[in-house]
Formats: sequence, C-alpha cells, structure tokens
Amino acid sequence: MVRRPVAWVTAIVLFVEAVGIAWVNWFMGIVVERQDMSLAGLDPDVMSTSSKVAGLVFGLYFALCGFTALRVGLRDRAPAGLGRILLISAAVVHALLGAFAVGLVGWGAFAFMMVVLGLIVLLFMTYDRLEATRPDAKPDPGPAGPGDAGGPGSAGDSGSAEGSGGGVLPPPPAPSVS
Repeated sequence: MVRRPVAWVTAIVLFVEAVGIAWVNWFMGIVVERQDMSLAGLDPDVMSTSSKVAGLVFGLYFALCGFTALRVGLRDRAPAGLGRILLISAAVVHALLGAFAVGLVGWGAFAFMMVVLGLIVLLFMTYDRLEATRPDAKPDPGPAGPGDAGGPGSAGDSGSAEGSGGGVLPPPPAPSVS
C-alpha cells in the first residue's frame, strides 16, 4: 500500500536534489569566475568550468536516480540490474555526504541527507518484502504425478504452508484426454 508513494516521493526528492546540486555548483562557478582569484596556482577559468561541469554531472546522476525511482513506482516492481546499482550508489553517496555535511554545513544538511538515504532504503525494503511474499515469485516445483507422495499439497507434505493449517488439500484434477 505504501510502496508506490514511497517510490514517487523518493523520485521527487531526487529530482529536486538534482536541480539543487546543479544550481549550487553553477552558482559557485559564477562566483569563482567573477572573483578572478587563483587557488594554489590553479587557473580561475578552469576552476569555474570544472565547478559547472561537476554540477551538471551530479545533477544528471541524481536525475537518473530519480528516474529509476519513478520507474519503480510506475511499474510497481523492485529495481533490478543497473537501476538497483544506481539506487544503492545513491544511498552510499547520501550517507557519505551526510557525514561530511555535519562538519561543513550543519545539522540541517545532515538531516536532509539522512531523509533521502532513509527514503532510498525504505524503497528497497518495501519492494524486497513484496517480492518475498508474492506467491508467483517462488520457483515452480513442476507437475506432481498422482503417485508422487512427496509433491506439494500431498498428505506427506506437512511442513508446507498448505499442510500447516491442519487440513489436507485435495490433489488437482487429472487432465482429461479427448
């Protein structure tokens, strides 16, 4: 019930963060360009350009992570493959940025980073739980013959979910040959 809203909120937060990161780095590039000062002999134009490029790269990275979270919400399935790797890396980046933000920026930035980290982890937890409880996610044991005493749903299968309720389920009807 809360899976899709968590994915959508995570996507929105990551999109807002992508725009914010890109804007802050672009602004810092403009400030460095207008001050016309050098830091340890570096060219101010190189510092300005690198700040703007870094802002665009990180903005695109967080936008891609937001797109992945949005796709998870639209499809209502757990992220897989590259999307899963992207979201895990975003969680690690937010944990590290949160640790650095405490000392450099303050507790507000730390709290924001931890909220985003929590949203990403919650996205993984809700969808992993969904996949574990879905009955079609289990592998099919194959067809059981009428004489197969160890097949699912048989009287000898007392440890299964079907047999744990106390009653024995009847065997499936035999296929008719016409």
